[in-house]
Amino acid sequence: MPAHPTTEAYDTTGAGPSPTPPRAARPGAAAAPGGTARPDDTAAPDETAAVDTPDEAVGPLMRGVAVLRGLTEAGGTLSPSALERATGLARSTVDRITATLARMGYVRLDGRDVVLAPRLMELGNAYLSALRLPSLLAARADALADELDESVSLAVGDRDGIRFIHQATRRRAMSLSFRIGDLLPAERTAPGPLFATEWTDEDWQAWRERRTADPDDRNFPAVPPRKPSPAHPADDFERRTARAAREGWAMDDQLIEPGLVAVSAPVRHPATGRIVCVANVVSHTSRHSAQSLRTVLLPRLRETVAAMERDLRDTPHPPPQAPSPTDLATWTTASKQELGRDFIESLARGLTVLTAFGEDRPELTLTEAAAATGLTRATARRALITYEHLGLVRRTPATRAFALTPRVLSLGFPPLSRTTLPRIAQPHLEDLASRVHESASLAILTASGEEIQYTAVATTGRIMSVNIAVGTRLPSRRTALGKVLLATPEEPLPYALMDEELEEGLRTLAVPIHDRTGHPVAAANLAMHAAAHTHDECLTTLLPALRTAATALETDLHTASHFTHVPLS
Repeated sequence: MPAHPTTEAYDTTGAGPSPTPPRAARPGAAAAPGGTARPDDTAAPDETAAVDTPDEAVGPLMRGVAVLRGLTEAGGTLSPSALERATGLARSTVDRITATLARMGYVRLDGRDVVLAPRLMELGNAYLSALRLPSLLAARADALADELDESVSLAVGDRDGIRFIHQATRRRAMSLSFRIGDLLPAERTAPGPLFATEWTDEDWQAWRERRTADPDDRNFPAVPPRKPSPAHPADDFERRTARAAREGWAMDDQLIEPGLVAVSAPVRHPATGRIVCVANVVSHTSRHSAQSLRTVLLPRLRETVAAMERDLRDTPHPPPQAPSPTDLATWTTASKQELGRDFIESLARGLTVLTAFGEDRPELTLTEAAAATGLTRATARRALITYEHLGLVRRTPATRAFALTPRVLSLGFPPLSRTTLPRIAQPHLEDLASRVHESASLAILTASGEEIQYTAVATTGRIMSVNIAVGTRLPSRRTALGKVLLATPEEPLPYALMDEELEEGLRTLAVPIHDRTGHPVAAANLAMHAAAHTHDECLTTLLPALRTAATALETDLHTASHFTHVPLS
């Protein structure tokens, strides 16, 4: 595998004219001759989406991306009929796409709704891993947030917008933060003018065309619609950009909404001097004025940025790694055989191409992408051509290899980045309870360690069942949940089985839930009447089911917490 050039490692693809159709053009709707939308999932690749779609683009993959974006823009949940309206696709096509995504673990079908699932975050994680910036700079941002007692974020450019790649927030009643992956118009942010200092004439022209087509920022759901303001005339952004070029920092004085203020400074590549990301401190006008942002916060922000640039200079890049063997072809073939027409194999294989990128593989040639996924070179090539058309990958000028762009974060990452452990656990608990017909729960230790607190519960339809409300606290040493959570690394406890310590007739079985470091952060249990299952049945029948659910829960937790903080309650 060829070495990847250092100068490209932090390229955030913030600038450059867009090769994709305008935002109003739905990439998921197929186009019949003459440009009329024809939502037919069996359409030939050269008949999909907009007129300028490459002949080799994969139609089902484009439509799958459209469904994921529709769910993302809706906050993570939509009914199939609402997805049909949002994407312009036929209902049968929506059903096949969501069935395929559910098979991959990227969505779950909850009654009549389609809901984004934490595993989908592996796509955004691939981009953030390949970018390396969150891993290298997040600790500096977090320390600055603690010192200033203000929210601190890192942002990258995405053409004429910005996306946040890290957030260190303050827990206050008046909370100021955006979700990781949210797209904001550059002109309404503090980082925007800094990125715009490196725009080309073509970039500025694309920005002006977007402003004309969408003057109210309706295509940026993460921000309130723009309101005309004499304080911020149409050409104010160009003046702010010129000032940012002179002074090396920029400010947002209530451009997004009243009361929100922010100051930003660029983090530059140690070799090229180009901006790789922007560090941003956010506050509100009851705490800081624009003047105090400049005089009080900006000096410390600049010191932190200097330390970040030293980290980029001094941290060696990991050597490229050969891809691990994959069973993708076997898995997708088996799924196709089981689900038949409801499983779109080209969609599943195409999405997997995005996960081939990572920290040790920030760029991939066609051959490398095929090797990393187990796909044929031709299949990987068509997927990458499709993603290039959609703006999800770019080709590196020096090597012609492919790299992910910040737009990958538009595939579910913003709503999922605000998930919690109870939300992750709930569907797993419900599935477990329905399979074994006993109540399932999740609990954490309180700060003192003397009690456990229930944070998620799934009950059964039994006449006699255990029903403990979320928020209930019980003595930790008298519960199976508490037993596994109080275990030490020296004396780990894979499971705990307890009888009648809290109530006559109550039997409980619990296993720990571990975070990415292997530390137990919660516990899951099954609770039942002692007459329902013998001790042996608990160990031979219930324990394997409980462990399977716990493993699935941990997998989702590890994916969700790779680059985001997942609250335990």
